[in-house]
Amino acid sequence: MSEGRRVLVRVPATSANLGPGFDTLGLALSVYDELVVTERGEDGLEIEVTGEGAADVPRDDSHLVVRAMAHAYASVGRALPGVHLQSRNVIPHGRGMGSSGAAVVSGLLAAKGLLAGDVEIGPDALLRLATELEGHPDNVAPALFGGLTIAWMDETGPQHKQLIVHRGVAPLVLVPEFTMSTKVARSLQPLQVPREDAVFNVSRSALLIAALTQSPELLMAATEDKLHQSYRAQAMPETDRLVRALRAEGFAAVVSGAGPSVLVLADGPGRRLEAAELAASLVDTPWEALMLAVDVRGGTVKEYSEGST
Repeated sequence: MSEGRRVLVRVPATSANLGPGFDTLGLALSVYDELVVTERGEDGLEIEVTGEGAADVPRDDSHLVVRAMAHAYASVGRALPGVHLQSRNVIPHGRGMGSSGAAVVSGLLAAKGLLAGDVEIGPDALLRLATELEGHPDNVAPALFGGLTIAWMDETGPQHKQLIVHRGVAPLVLVPEFTMSTKVARSLQPLQVPREDAVFNVSRSALLIAALTQSPELLMAATEDKLHQSYRAQAMPETDRLVRALRAEGFAAVVSGAGPSVLVLADGPGRRLEAAELAASLVDTPWEALMLAVDVRGGTVKEYSEGST
């Protein structure tokens, strides 16, 4: 069997919402899924998966990466060729770290790489295609572009603005063994909220941009939320207890995405270590402490050769 072009894709985990920035703010984090995609000399799919979710993800065209590739190819009037997909998953599944968004972005970037020289899929098209598949841009924007992103929709489709995070911000993600369905989490929120709660979150979201880019000492106040976390707490009481306990000790802790992981935005590596130690002493169920950096590159794709990293 002959082989065609081969590409290597690398996409970061993300944490969305960041407290008050519901469906708007997202942060790229230094945990990565990697994918090698090779054009086959014949039709059909070959899918190999190792790492997170390897026992559960499908091995056919319902695989989210393959669906994203097919969506990209269709958008430019091309048929998806036969492909061999090798996926190494590191981003935890169902934990609020953007695993589905990363899969979507991985598939789109793989398609972009394989189509290079035939048709070009630019950044705006990638964000549009990713949002069509994911439903909202808050996770896929940082996965594509890195850093802190503000995402919004207008009459032309999804838009984003990437910002550089202050070097004093030290992210910590506390990951439990249990999972949470994003669909279930979203179903717990009311369709309407009190006006004062909406105003509260507008003020905190604006403050959060300043805290993350200029003034990390403001992170505690900036990460307060009244729109979504309290409504979702009933579905993940362990997460709620941990967030409340950390905040009571002065740590800017929030639910990561739809949960159940907890994101701590510490104002320095020393404070981050203190938060991890406190969390370990507070809970009687295991939570993995991931001390991460903010990813500034976002998803990447390049020609693959043996030894590529």
